[in-house]
Amino acid sequence: MDSQLQPPTLSEVVVVDSSATDQCEQENRMDRWGTLVLAYKTLGVVFGGLVTSPLYVYPSMPLKSPTEEDYLGIYSIMFWTLTLIGVVKYASIALKADDQGEGGTFALYSLLCRHMNIGILSSNRASSNSSLAHSMHEGTGKKSQLGKFFESSMVARRVLLFVAILGMCMLIGDGILTPAISVLSAMDGLRAPFPSINKSLVEALSAAVLVVLFLLQKFGTSRVSFLFSPIMGAWTLTTPLVGIYSIIHNYPSIFKALSPHYIFHFFSRNGKEGWLLLGGTVLCITGSEALFADLGHFNRTSIQIAFLFTIYPSLVLTYAGQTAYLIRNPNDHDDGFYKFIPTKVYWPMFIIATSAAIVASQSLISATFSVIKQSVVLGYFPRVKVVHTSRNKEGEVYSPEVNYILMVLCVAVILIFGDGKDIGNAFGVVVSLVMLITTVLLTLVMIIIWRTPPVLVALYFFVFFTMEGVYVSAVCTKIQEGGWIPFAISFILALIMFGWFYGRQTKIEYELTHRITLDRLGMLLSNPSVQRVPGLCFFYTNIQDGLTPVLGHYIKNVKSLHNITIFTTLRYLLVPKVNPLERIVIREMVGLKGIYGCVIQYGYADSLNLEGDDFVGQVTESLKVHIQDFLDGVQCGTTVAEIQEEISDLEEAKHAGVVHIRGKTRFYIGKSCGWFDRIMLAFYEAMHNNCRSALPALGVPPPQRIEVGMLYEA
Repeated sequence: MDSQLQPPTLSEVVVVDSSATDQCEQENRMDRWGTLVLAYKTLGVVFGGLVTSPLYVYPSMPLKSPTEEDYLGIYSIMFWTLTLIGVVKYASIALKADDQGEGGTFALYSLLCRHMNIGILSSNRASSNSSLAHSMHEGTGKKSQLGKFFESSMVARRVLLFVAILGMCMLIGDGILTPAISVLSAMDGLRAPFPSINKSLVEALSAAVLVVLFLLQKFGTSRVSFLFSPIMGAWTLTTPLVGIYSIIHNYPSIFKALSPHYIFHFFSRNGKEGWLLLGGTVLCITGSEALFADLGHFNRTSIQIAFLFTIYPSLVLTYAGQTAYLIRNPNDHDDGFYKFIPTKVYWPMFIIATSAAIVASQSLISATFSVIKQSVVLGYFPRVKVVHTSRNKEGEVYSPEVNYILMVLCVAVILIFGDGKDIGNAFGVVVSLVMLITTVLLTLVMIIIWRTPPVLVALYFFVFFTMEGVYVSAVCTKIQEGGWIPFAISFILALIMFGWFYGRQTKIEYELTHRITLDRLGMLLSNPSVQRVPGLCFFYTNIQDGLTPVLGHYIKNVKSLHNITIFTTLRYLLVPKVNPLERIVIREMVGLKGIYGCVIQYGYADSLNLEGDDFVGQVTESLKVHIQDFLDGVQCGTTVAEIQEEISDLEEAKHAGVVHIRGKTRFYIGKSCGWFDRIMLAFYEAMHNNCRSALPALGVPPPQRIEVGMLYEA
């Protein structure tokens, strides 16, 4: 007995500590290995657009009789652009501004909204009794003056919203232009070995490749994603090797251009012409936004490792090799990539380049699906069908309508604007504006959330806003030469998003004004002509503070309500994901037998994974738990029999039949409406009549759906 109480000897202690240390080291090794595996996977998903940029950067530049000094200046600009924007801004700063693991323009916007306690739609705000209140209203400490300004100024909030919408629209435009310019530039490699192949045939082949790519989207990227990383790995490895070969054989002293003084010499010598060339050089950083936007699919460390140790060196060496070749062959800039490929490896590089261009296209197409899905769930875009193509990856989504619209637009861009320079001009507008928007939002994050010292904020803003502002000014001169394409796309998308938002906001304001209170519902049900019929009814409503006016319209005309009626609100919050335990929130409507409220909460990165019978089952199970907890905790005189009776009524109603009722409302635009309301509400109605219902997203079977029509007077 005493021996059991003896303290361990020194040798025993050492053995225990050694074992624990070995286990910790093993776990650390596994974590490091897992991070390296993730870093490898990012090659095929995150960096497709960035690492394939050498295909089209030099061909997009309107060079006229360039000299050695010109090429050295251009390479110096590209090197410092990659270093400052890629390494410093995105890899070192932006990746730290994640919204619970999610990145991108909208993640920055939602992060700012939560910390400044400003929301999007009133129906999307968390209620005060929600367990998500803390995450929805972060930053409870002393607020900055800028944060207070945004909270008090409606104009400032709308400007912030406009900036976020513009960023999302530009990213969608990126999803149209990246496939077009990447595949077209890769396929253009056929013209050098086969002079008989004309430009029109290259455009047709590029369009055919994209059509096949878009037709394969419905199968999901997971089935072919295992090919993506090896392809991009091969591209990332081979292009710098070719670059090194070119440097050795053409211009070994190319790296002297890393000195910034070549940039000053370039602009002093070329003046306005040099400034205009920035519209082409900015394409060297295209796809850098993906470092931040795809953060939710990986993690910060894996993206940083992949970029700093593979992508960045690869691009620096590849552009150095291209520039070295062009210094010796200054007039080959129109085909600046394939011309510097040695003849012996031309066809292998062509195959790798074409495959890499397709992978780059896939990355942006998938990102576009994700952005559209986020916009839909937050009420900024008309409802479209969103299909989850992978059971293991929530972020892998597919939208048939969006897919075919993208396909038509990509093919149209190639066939109508087949000149790589025109598409490059359009691409430059997208790249520079998205970077500028990210800089502005990151500056707000530094001031409002991080409380960064003013000197560092000013330094960051001055350097990057000035640098990217100069790029924007250069690409805006290309409006007539293809630069108008992204503006047209963004204007149409912004109009759709604003029109949908305005219509939904107007509808919610009407519902809040004309909502049915519990007292009013009690009066309606007390009418002898109103019957309670068997069954379980999910009655969908957009508001929580009261009930939808459609309910009163329904009871007055149908003269009935189901024995168990659950007023259900689908609420999307300004957080990426909601804890599954907090997904379903049940509330009792005291004094009304068989009437309950249910809120189903989602983040903008969540999937609607409650489908069909599973949806009904999870809600009813949550309701049973609520009934028992509520009656036990509140009504002290409640007996077990009463609890069992209420649960039994719920089961009986469920077996009697389930029905889902949703209001299908329209605006009645009267003579009192102003011209702006008339236009915007008519536009909203046109979109609303042609978009999908919210019920199919939950997998509600058509026989169980009932839509109740009602006119809202605008």
